[in-house]
Amino acid sequence: MKLCLPLLLPLLFYQHLWSPSLADSCPKDCTCQIQDSIFCFSRKDPKMPSEVPMTTKNLYVFKNGIKSLSQEDFLEMESLEMLDLSQNKLTELPGGVFEPLSSLHNLDLSANQIVHISKDSFAGLERLERLYLYSNLIESIHPAAFDGLQQLLELKLQGNKLTIMPALNMPHLLLLDLRFNSIPSPGPNDLQTPRLESLKLGGLGLISLDEELLGSFKNLHELDISNNQLTSFPGVLREARGLVSLSLAGNPMGPVKWEDFEKLSELQELDISNLSLQGLPETLTQLFPHLQRLTVAENPFNCLCNMAWFPGWLRIKQIQLGRTEETRCHFPPLNSGKVLERLSNREFGCPITTTVTTRTVKTTAVPPAPVTNLPSTTHAVLLAKPSDYPFTESDNNPPPPTPSSTIDPDLRSTFCPPNICLNGGTCWLDNKGRLECICLPGTSGTYCEKEEDPLPHEDHTDDPTVPEPEITATLVTSSSILLDIHRYIEMRPHIRGVKLTYKNLSGPDKRAKHLNIPPSYPEYTIRGLQPNSTFSVCASPLGEPGDMDRVCIETQTFSQQLTPTGARLEDPKLTTMLIPAVAILLLLVLVAVAVGVACYMHKKKSKGHLDLECDPSQLELDGLENGELPQKQEIISCPSTTQNGGFDCEMPLMQDHCTANNNKNSLKPSYF
Repeated sequence: MKLCLPLLLPLLFYQHLWSPSLADSCPKDCTCQIQDSIFCFSRKDPKMPSEVPMTTKNLYVFKNGIKSLSQEDFLEMESLEMLDLSQNKLTELPGGVFEPLSSLHNLDLSANQIVHISKDSFAGLERLERLYLYSNLIESIHPAAFDGLQQLLELKLQGNKLTIMPALNMPHLLLLDLRFNSIPSPGPNDLQTPRLESLKLGGLGLISLDEELLGSFKNLHELDISNNQLTSFPGVLREARGLVSLSLAGNPMGPVKWEDFEKLSELQELDISNLSLQGLPETLTQLFPHLQRLTVAENPFNCLCNMAWFPGWLRIKQIQLGRTEETRCHFPPLNSGKVLERLSNREFGCPITTTVTTRTVKTTAVPPAPVTNLPSTTHAVLLAKPSDYPFTESDNNPPPPTPSSTIDPDLRSTFCPPNICLNGGTCWLDNKGRLECICLPGTSGTYCEKEEDPLPHEDHTDDPTVPEPEITATLVTSSSILLDIHRYIEMRPHIRGVKLTYKNLSGPDKRAKHLNIPPSYPEYTIRGLQPNSTFSVCASPLGEPGDMDRVCIETQTFSQQLTPTGARLEDPKLTTMLIPAVAILLLLVLVAVAVGVACYMHKKKSKGHLDLECDPSQLELDGLENGELPQKQEIISCPSTTQNGGFDCEMPLMQDHCTANNNKNSLKPSYF
């Protein structure tokens, strides 16, 4: 059973429950539109509100800038049951400060700056049921600080700086959250909480768990041991039949042994993110019949045929996939960076076995294993490319089907080796048993390998109703992206520069890389990227706090795939640039040869000393004066550090110093 008590009542109910008596005596800068409740939000006052009516039961004083409390602040508030002091600037809790609040049930002190909890910080709160102290700076708690809280049901201490946890003797405690502290694994003597239902120990750096402690909880329903240093599945969990929610994410457990989960059939929520999983077995459908939410983010999944069952299972069972955008394929390259849940069945590339009889043709998708021991009346054929006929006139295969033969409708689907049709093309079997690629609009060719220019009516660049994007990305090569940020800079004429943040959404390493670009550079090329990957690129004004005014796009680098004939597919732009370059080179070679021949003939005729010495390097070429080639623009070159999260650059960056080709100091913006 999971307890959840909202501490902030919905604002929509204010107008329905209105107390005239409270409204007449409402403290300054507060609202009193809910019966028996006072709501003080962002008053920017370092002191508690005064003249609170004695009949008040719920007092919300959060984000007010309150720096200190005294017992006088709560005099004549014996009826108060709920006190929310979160998001203030409290640094300490004086002893006995809450003693006048003898009826208090709920106390929220989260997101303050409290450093120490003294022995008498909660004196007089014998009826307290929920105490929230998370997101403070608490370093120490007096061993007797919680002794008087015998009715406590929930205690939240996550996100502090605790190194030692006092022993808790709380017979009614149901929820304990200790995440993201530095305390050791608690033992049976540390937690005497026999009714505990929810225990959260994530982010403590634990290398082991006290199995005697976990075994003592007979009513434990929720366990979070994520982001620790556990190298193996805790053995005590193999018998934890009552668990409803379990998080193992971010532990270096190595290969998961799914038999460890056989007795956890009651699980409704499971988080196995960041465990280096490359696949999921189809037995999950039987292991967790009651599963409602599954989180498998940050795993380097191989999206092959053995994973084709997964998206359909999520849809059929209506299972919510947590952190969907962070659950992406890592392999094969064709699927790298794609969201796993959104892949269609054909994109997993399951091989096809064709069964041929004298009357009909049947197609069945099978796991990738060799076909052996086939009956003599059938033949299995694995097609290699569209030009091959699945049925050839040979001693080992029957003749092609006659026009009167029928082809099973199941054949009219993907029927070829994985990824043979490029750019999203679909493989198709015609009535003669031949394969061809059906190409998407904008692509053509035998294998859909040619990308055509979009149709004129699809160009919305001149449509005034479609706003011009602030950032655009153009693929230059398989490992570089050209960013056009001139629109972003034009809309912000006073910014000092642009902070570019990009990260690879494909694979396990999603750490963000940062670049600072001067506003004088409306274009920038990011180099050294991983081919066939999906990248998130964001721009924000340099020097602004946080992610203010941030604009993001997603783009992909293409893969250097081999075509079915063995040729490598390259960027069409490179081909367009390469052909003129090769032509010019050939022209220069021919000119040099012609000059060499002319010189040789001249020498032969002179029969002695030469009147003219011919050197091809001294000739003037058309369009160039004095035989000088134009100087290349200086390129500031940084070493490629793709593996280390770096980049190549073509211009001086604001945070990096690169050595120029001519050994001169690189340029440095004046505002760096």
